[in-house]
Amino acid sequence: MKKRWILAVTAAGLLGTTAAASATGLIEKVSGVIRNDVTVTVDGGSTGMKPVFINGQAYLPVRDEAEALGYEASYNAKDKQLELHKAGGEEAAEYARISGVIQKVEAADGGAVRIDAIGNGNAHWIILTADKDTVIKDSEGNAFAAGDLKAGMQLTAEYGPVVAMSYPGQSHAASITVGMQTLIREDVVKAVEKKDGGWQVQFGERTADGASEGALTLNAGKETVLLDSERQPVKWEDLAPGTKVRAYYGPIMTKSLPPQSPLHVLVVLSGTGSGPDSSAETP
Repeated sequence: MKKRWILAVTAAGLLGTTAAASATGLIEKVSGVIRNDVTVTVDGGSTGMKPVFINGQAYLPVRDEAEALGYEASYNAKDKQLELHKAGGEEAAEYARISGVIQKVEAADGGAVRIDAIGNGNAHWIILTADKDTVIKDSEGNAFAAGDLKAGMQLTAEYGPVVAMSYPGQSHAASITVGMQTLIREDVVKAVEKKDGGWQVQFGERTADGASEGALTLNAGKETVLLDSERQPVKWEDLAPGTKVRAYYGPIMTKSLPPQSPLHVLVVLSGTGSGPDSSAETP
């Protein structure tokens, strides 16, 4: 966001341009002294402005200096403050950000869509409204239709600056960058192991003849998000075998046995599950 510079001055200490002074009809020739040992700072930073001392009073040609630097000057008589802001430009909005996956997409009024997103950012869970003012692109910068958004898609979104004080929060999406379509699997965790640089989450069971049924190993890195049923962060050390989860992973998978794939987001659904028949994979 562009800064608004503020100088605390007195009304008697303001000296505008010659044209401004002429308009008042109060021009009087005076003599003054410029002291090079006196500096003027704005927001803690030094400036090149040099005050003119006339009868012991310091004066600053602030308007001329501001225009030379590309700023506009305005005086707040109530607070006795001189405000400098960029000429011809509005202050940029400061947006919040989330990077994760889409849980659900619903149609909204006026052709808009509501996006239920989870991941990392200013919030782990947010409901976003995307409308005609939302800029949606794919990872290559091509335009992407809001109606083509689907559950499981990766996204990076900027939203706000207003966010409803609810849980999850709700806000307008200013921009969305759509990534890959992940795979979704709901299943019971078979095993969890700490590995160099992350964790491995294993699914699947052994049949009576020793074969592996529905086996899959997901690799979690530092960017992987682990959330509970309320979409609050969970420590990996607290994830135990027998926990039912929903995994957003892939779409890349190795051809090894069992296949392995990168894990993006893992949501804990309950403490225990019913077994391998609870699994489901969605493209």
